[in-house]
Amino acid sequence: MVKDTKTTEQPALRRELKARHLSMIAIGGSIGTGLFVASGATISQAGPGGALLSYILIGLMVYFLMTSLGELAAFMPVSGSFSTYGANYVEEGFGFALGWNYWYNWAVTIAVDLVASQLVMTYWFPDTPGWIWSALFLCLIFLLNYISVKGFGEAEYWFSLIKVVTVIIFIGVGVLMIVGILRGGEGAGWHNWQIGDAPFAGGFSAMIGVAMIVGFSFQGTELIGIAAGESEEPAKNIPRAVRQVFWRILLFYVFAILVISLIIPYTDSNLLRNDVKDISVSPFTLVFQHAGLLSAAAVMNAVILTAVLSAGNSGMYASTRMLFTLAREGKAPRLFGKLSKGGVPRNALYATTVVAALCFLSSMFGNQTVYLWLLNTSGMTGFIAWLGIAVSHYRFRRGYVSQGRDLSDLPYQSGFFPLGPIFAFILCLIITLGQNYQAFLEDRIDWYAVAATYIGIPLFLVIWFGYKLTKKSRFVKYQDMQFPDTK
Repeated sequence: MVKDTKTTEQPALRRELKARHLSMIAIGGSIGTGLFVASGATISQAGPGGALLSYILIGLMVYFLMTSLGELAAFMPVSGSFSTYGANYVEEGFGFALGWNYWYNWAVTIAVDLVASQLVMTYWFPDTPGWIWSALFLCLIFLLNYISVKGFGEAEYWFSLIKVVTVIIFIGVGVLMIVGILRGGEGAGWHNWQIGDAPFAGGFSAMIGVAMIVGFSFQGTELIGIAAGESEEPAKNIPRAVRQVFWRILLFYVFAILVISLIIPYTDSNLLRNDVKDISVSPFTLVFQHAGLLSAAAVMNAVILTAVLSAGNSGMYASTRMLFTLAREGKAPRLFGKLSKGGVPRNALYATTVVAALCFLSSMFGNQTVYLWLLNTSGMTGFIAWLGIAVSHYRFRRGYVSQGRDLSDLPYQSGFFPLGPIFAFILCLIITLGQNYQAFLEDRIDWYAVAATYIGIPLFLVIWFGYKLTKKSRFVKYQDMQFPDTK
């Protein structure tokens, strides 16, 4: 049965996100910790060529996924998109597990972003305890989501605008350095691709290893699916936002990584690596330092802080709405399905904030260890969510056509079906299962590293099959699928 109507009954979430909010969320939603802070890890571990190829492949996969999500979200705009689509078009337990998986994914990602905020703040205040910054920024993110969805949308609009403008300026400055127009750029050029084992340091295994970090960098592109439930005219605005994804990936990720790799050698000790003590310096900041623009580097660090807070703000919004939808569909405690007078699910917000407070563990175990562990965990759950989107869209389209419905009635059609969802599913599966395959080839398996990498998979399966066994749920047949009337 189609259960998404529960999320739109009174009292309901308010459709207060305007077209400009949705467009800017689509453009800047995924520009955050992964690109600004963790991108150095991909270059240092896989080399410039390996990093660039990884971003291109994952970027292509994400673009296919967003066209799939765009078709689903424009047709059925609900805040619990992945959970609802999975339950309606795959299997109810599958949707249940996807929902809880996605809530956990973003709740943990908030913690990752708050840990990153500590690392960024050490640029100015190296002697201040990191947990103070995490507490301060957690309160700020909480308040932005507490007031109203319009408040979130407006804050995210300006956060994203700052990020977009900054990346464009960064690429422009980088190009001037590379061609030698800007002073300090004499060390830049293709010769950085010829150092050591470049351009593909570590070979194929290194590319697989950094794929999860690259995937984490792209997390947030699917936010338009969550925001669809509170957007004005979703059938019109969501397709417009999806069409911007390709150019965003090309400009903000591929060009940015290319610029970094041409200016900073992958052997630079300041790049984020597992054995580096200080990971507070972003490769974006390093580019300005190489140009001798120390004041610009300080400004860039402030922009990175803005990006980190934006990613945390988006994560708080996404996880809160998912928990709210799960509660409205009877898949989470009912208290999380209550709304304030302003249309904000505050009980769900409280629960998500508590989980995000995991960031304070960084003050106990060290910033680097907790940051990388949480990043790996969140990256895995994010890939599971993407797998869910690919499967849901494939079955949705098959069911829609098998019932004799006209594809022209869809507000937006993915032009890459069935290649898009199949390609995305296969690549997601390869990266998910092969993320830490080297650990199984060693004489002594590092079970701690294996657990940190793969914990998301058994957790998802336990939730799915636990629900399936308890509720006796079955896969939805194509002829039994129900589609809301959009006319």
